[in-house]
Amino acid sequence: MRLDKYLKISRLIKRRTVANEACDAGRVLVNGKTAKASVNVKEGDVIEIQFGSKAVKVEVLNVQETVRKEEAKELYRYL
Repeated sequence: MRLDKYLKISRLIKRRTVANEACDAGRVLVNGKTAKASVNVKEGDVIEIQFGSKAVKVEVLNVQETVRKEEAKELYRYL
């Protein structure tokens, strides 16, 4: 699954366009490397997102095309 779509479905970032902009600005890292929005995300990857002065680091536990709001937190684990 594309990185921008995963960020939206997992609700780490609210909108896909915002996820795209964050990737283009170099604020998203996958496994320690700056990632474009088109990077393929798989289970076990570590995603780090810079939100201004705050950084969020998560491990991908599951990749699903659709998920309900209540189950979105089960797609990743905070590190």
